[in-house]
Order: sequence, then C-alpha cells, then structure tokens
Amino acid sequence: MRIGVDLGGTKIEGVALSDDGNVVARVRVATPRGYLESVEAIAAIVEDIEGKIGARCSVGIGIPGAVTPAGLVKNANSTWLIGKPLGADLETRLSRLVRLMNDANCFAISEAVDGAGAGAQVVFGVILGTGVGGGVVVHGRCLDGPNRIAGEWGHNPLPWMTPEEFPGPSCYCGKQGCIESFLSGPAFERRYETTAGTRLSTSEIAAAAARGEETAVAALAWYHDGLARALASIINVLDPDVVVLGGGMSNLARLAEATAVRLPEYVFSDSVVTRVVNNMHGDSSGVRGAAWLWSVEEAARQV
Repeated sequence: MRIGVDLGGTKIEGVALSDDGNVVARVRVATPRGYLESVEAIAAIVEDIEGKIGARCSVGIGIPGAVTPAGLVKNANSTWLIGKPLGADLETRLSRLVRLMNDANCFAISEAVDGAGAGAQVVFGVILGTGVGGGVVVHGRCLDGPNRIAGEWGHNPLPWMTPEEFPGPSCYCGKQGCIESFLSGPAFERRYETTAGTRLSTSEIAAAAARGEETAVAALAWYHDGLARALASIINVLDPDVVVLGGGMSNLARLAEATAVRLPEYVFSDSVVTRVVNNMHGDSSGVRGAAWLWSVEEAARQV
C-alpha cells in the first residue's frame, strides 16, 4: 500500500493505492497559502488516510515545481514553497522517508505505469493547462536530470514561428515566445480574444468552433498546428513511443488525433510512428504518479 499526494495551487489531494493500482481511500482539502500550513495540511492528509485504511504507508508527493540537489524547492508557482526544504520537513513531521517530484513528472509516471502509455518503453507526458509542462519516463523510470528540469519543454521557444507569431508573447520566465506562452489554456484564450475581440473560455471557443464560427475554427486549427510543431521538436530529440496529453486543454475534442496528423510535416523522418493519445486517469494521474514514486517492493520496506 502506498500514499500519493498532489499539492496543487487550489487543492491538495491524497490517495492510497493498493499494489494493483486501485484507489482505496481519497482525501481532498483546500491548499493553504503558507509554507508551514502546507506542510501541516499534507501531513494531516497522510494521517487521515492511514487512519481510514488502518495501515502505515510509503508517501510520494507531486509538487508544482522542482527540488534542487540541496533539497530546496524551486520553480514553483506556489511561491511560498520556493527555497524551502519541503521534503526534509515532511520527513520530520511524518517520521519516515518521503519522495518529492514535479507534478508533471508524476503525471508521466502514472500514465506510463498503468495508463495510456502502459507497456511503452519511452513515454513523454504532456501537461497543457494553466502552464505547459512535461515528464519523460524511460523503461518505467522517470528522467529527472542533474538540473531537475527534464521534460520542461514549455520554456523552449515555439518552433518554426511565422513572421506573424515572432517574437511571441512575453512569458513569466522572462523570455519571449515560449511554448507555454502559446499553448497554455490562458494563452489560447488570449489569442482568440486578440482576433475576435471577445474573451471566451476554452470550452466556449470549442463550442463556437463546433457551430462553425470562423474565428473559433481558425483558433483551433492554429492550436493543432502549434502543438504539432512543439511536439515535433521533442520527437526529433527524444523519439518517444507515445506522447500522452494531459491538463485542461487535453479535453478539447479530437486534440490528439488532429495534432498527430500534422506531425509528418515537422518531424525529421519519412514516417512517424509515435502515438499521440489522451490520458487514461484524468485529474487523478498526478496523485497516482506520486504514489507510484515508490515501487511495490520499496513501499513494503518503507513501512
């Protein structure tokens, strides 16, 4: 038995997974706006779950950022975590070892273990939401990298920009033209607003496109092409077996299929056999991946 915790910007979710991947307990609470409060909220979730199932478990946690070699959180949009020794403090509070990893990596692990990428040798997991992130899983192991930024494709420039696109929108990271500044949910909505003069949500734009509204149809077609360009740059370097789409934008109808058909135009190969698929576990992928940070054998030794 293992516990996974997903530390999100608005909620913290914890689940207990059995060895065959079934969820046996789940707890959700609002995310507090403070570091010590977050530590205590995570610990309380773990204790609540263990009380429900009557067992002590291994604990893995997905966070909106990365952990430096010194054990400090960096690159977190929950800014109160930055520079804090979250793992060490949780280990002290819970009296056991704890594993932390970027939430996009946890998504990729979940989909590689028993999701849409199960059985594939190399899986690239993609988050298309408020931001754009990703994770790489090879032979069941997540690549983290010495800088702890493996999979952070969202802060590379959008490939093959047109004159109309260049130099691209400003990104919070300080650069211009980042993939995230084009392909995140808010970026998609801003792009539509610039053309149509009206701000709509992603779902409203999709509904307008389904009705044949010209600007919405064009916005979706551009998004499919932009995503194909961005993924082609990853495929040219990593050549994964499968790309799994996650995050709110992955709910767009036929996004995977519409993107896949455009890949041959950009991938440096005479054929493209990399599959582009939607995720299997939806919003639960991150928390499930956090639980899978411990293997069955390791989880048993941990307790």
